[in-house]
Amino acid sequence: MSDVETIEVPHLGTSTIGHRFGRAYDASLPTLVMVNSFSTSAELFRPQFADEELAAATNLLALEPYGHGRTRASYEQFTYWDSALADLQVLDALGIREAFVLGTSQGGWVAARMAMLAPHVVRGIVLLGTSMDAESRRSRDLGCWDGVGFCTPAIDALAEPVGADWAVPTALVDAVLAEGLGEDVSPGERAFWHRTHQENYAGDDGRRRLRTSSVNLRDRDGLHGRLDGVRCPVLWMHGTADPVYSVANAEDEIGLFTASAGAELRVVEGGRHFLSASHPDEVDRATVGFVERWR
Repeated sequence: MSDVETIEVPHLGTSTIGHRFGRAYDASLPTLVMVNSFSTSAELFRPQFADEELAAATNLLALEPYGHGRTRASYEQFTYWDSALADLQVLDALGIREAFVLGTSQGGWVAARMAMLAPHVVRGIVLLGTSMDAESRRSRDLGCWDGVGFCTPAIDALAEPVGADWAVPTALVDAVLAEGLGEDVSPGERAFWHRTHQENYAGDDGRRRLRTSSVNLRDRDGLHGRLDGVRCPVLWMHGTADPVYSVANAEDEIGLFTASAGAELRVVEGGRHFLSASHPDEVDRATVGFVERWR
């Protein structure tokens, strides 16, 4: 998507944040911020940008977290809290006073953090295929994946400096696609993500960003003790074919949004972990209804 741009914000010693609008900003419409999943980029939301009803109902704005896409920072270290704060600074820089936030997988963690940090800005959050826990024993007992086991080999493999001609191995990309979209990814879609990953994660800078992103995924803090800080409405959508975080976990955690104006879980039959990509029609229709209800 050649129309992905960058905008400068002051966080982390100044940062440039990758972002894309669906069309020219319309102040009369609510804004829907979209935050992508692990190692992907604004391109994850190609189905949403192509959805005419969603694009007509909202200002679509994809924001790439630290370590992803075109986002860069002066400092090498970052967390999901940093991405949440930087995204709020982007909204301020763009003159957008309020927004809904949709997050796929790790994007859900950023969305929840944005809602906690700035309840006066975030009108509602849409959580897709996510979890509000750390990579805990509790999580695994409820049928979620072993995130420590998945991430640690990649973190170890990415520990040493590499040359300028390095690019992320396609085997690692395939492992992400298997968890996010299943084994039956089309050849064209697989080739697209191979190419996109290798453009975004090239050279030693790409290695370091991917490694820190993997550390964040494995070692992140859980949010259970903070979820009463989310006061806006919550729509959580979760697929039955999600191998990373389970429906049982979502059913348990939706009840932790005790101060939310309204928290709802919708289960999507056959939905994958990257739910916005695997089942865009269901996600987009539900999101339009959610925004129209709470705007």
